[in-house]
Amino acid sequence: MTATVEEVTEHSFDYIICGGGTAGLTLAARLSEDPDITVLVLEAGQANLNDPVILRPGSYGVHFANPNYAWPYQTSKQTGLLGLEPWWFRGKGLGGTSGINFMVWTKPPAEEINDWERLGNPGWNWGNYVTYLNRSEGFVPPSPEVQQRLHMKLGDWSLGKDGPVKVSFPGTINEVELTVMETLKNFGIHEAPLPLDGNPNGSFLVPNNYDPITHTRSYAATAHYLPNQNRRNLTVLVSAHVSRVITERASDGPHAATGVEFYYEDKPLIAHARKEVIVSAGALKSPHILELSGIGDKSLLHKIGIPVKIDLPGVGNNVQEHILGLMSWELRDDVDFQSLDILRDLGEAERQIELHADGKGVHTLGVVGLSFSPLRKITAKADAIISAAKARILEQADTYPPGRLEQFKIHLERLENDAPMCEIITFSGFMSGPNPPEPGKKYLSIFASLNQCWSRGTIHATSNDPQQEPEFDPHYFEEEIDKQLWFELIKFTRNLGKTAPLKDLIVKETNPGLDVVDDDDLWKWSQKELSTTWHTASSCSMLPRDKGGVVDHELKVHGTSNIRVVDLSVVPLHFEAHPQATVYAIAEQAADIIKGKFRG
Repeated sequence: MTATVEEVTEHSFDYIICGGGTAGLTLAARLSEDPDITVLVLEAGQANLNDPVILRPGSYGVHFANPNYAWPYQTSKQTGLLGLEPWWFRGKGLGGTSGINFMVWTKPPAEEINDWERLGNPGWNWGNYVTYLNRSEGFVPPSPEVQQRLHMKLGDWSLGKDGPVKVSFPGTINEVELTVMETLKNFGIHEAPLPLDGNPNGSFLVPNNYDPITHTRSYAATAHYLPNQNRRNLTVLVSAHVSRVITERASDGPHAATGVEFYYEDKPLIAHARKEVIVSAGALKSPHILELSGIGDKSLLHKIGIPVKIDLPGVGNNVQEHILGLMSWELRDDVDFQSLDILRDLGEAERQIELHADGKGVHTLGVVGLSFSPLRKITAKADAIISAAKARILEQADTYPPGRLEQFKIHLERLENDAPMCEIITFSGFMSGPNPPEPGKKYLSIFASLNQCWSRGTIHATSNDPQQEPEFDPHYFEEEIDKQLWFELIKFTRNLGKTAPLKDLIVKETNPGLDVVDDDDLWKWSQKELSTTWHTASSCSMLPRDKGGVVDHELKVHGTSNIRVVDLSVVPLHFEAHPQATVYAIAEQAADIIKGKFRG
């Protein structure tokens, strides 16, 4: 059971964690292992525990427009997207976005985690990443028969086996996934050698955060909260909207957190902290909480009437995101293919729920077919694009804000060294626009994801009213190279449907569609239909203060003695992977840092 507000208000706790999402619950579970330590988690959403809408894997996307499960955040108007304002939905409730995501379990290239250490953060490297992720990771390999049928090569995969987050392959995998992989081979994209061991360059079938016994989602609430909910030293309050961290400062020393102000049923209340306050509200909300606390760019805070505690211009800057283009093809009726499209029929949807109870049906599908490729595999223009990027960096080196040049140089290294920034994702069903699906048809969708964007966004408070959301501005396509990278990937992905053996299964392209003929048409379509991947990072970057940083390598906010940020916002430079596994790794390492057990 979660706590009552009376058990929290005006009480003192050793650690207060602001946010009960992926990072927050992981951290709470690890800190509360010590029975002499008290931990409070304040979560703005409801508990949503044991909810079949969350637990059923095939419910992809239904949460996004539902206020019980998702915060309906939306960006400002984007000039690069014809004035559109994309939705940036985020998980609402215990478990955060790990409760509503598409369950893909991937890890970055090893070099890209090592880049964090290069940028001034000792101890944040691939070796420690693997060590700490293994603590959460509970991999269950498929049977030898399934491995043989799907040509899996898992012998060298070194995933954690004993962690509480169940990681496995879903019960149903379509053979069409292998057809897409065969099609990619025609472009020189072969199987990835070690996709979850630091080298995801190539195609592979990826596990999900999927419990193979119950055929349900395994996420932060089932893994880190439910097994520990009866600990007397762990208190979790839901419907508690954190507004600010309360701080004091003695003489000229650092600011110290003494507690947290939060709203419950529209009333401001306070909980007191004896040791630390940890902000784990995610990349979209952690900078907002800091700014409401008086920690941020002083000129911005003055403008909206927030007293300045710490002038820290990096808060809410350096925001990085992955972007996604979604395409769909109608498949032949005789193709052996289980599709989520049947869920549009209400009667069939009810039958599939019954099947799921027996571990059968489309709710045992998952998103498993991925390919990560370097730019040179995607387009013959790669070297020209790289040369132009290098020239631009040299030309504008003196104009970049602090720390940006170092990041751009690493971006350039990644391009030159064939980092796998271009991702292809297959999806067993229809998910694209603007043309709708036809009743009774089955569709394969393929997503094109650009996982290295140079444009940098911002997330900033626009009011001192904590109930007014900040402005989310990703600055899509502000850097010219993003347009080039994105469009080459879009063209490549569309061409997959015209290439054997995939083309032999296809009746027609539904989206972009036959009306999209030339490059101008395709570019306009790609702008209108661009989607976020909900992978926003870096709004409280772990960097030196003079390089635009917000937290140091111990995740402590610069200028404070006991405020930390622990979530995806601390990533200094984004990486080429779906981020949920990395969030668990960050939280696990953070727990040891806070406990004083981390030895680098």
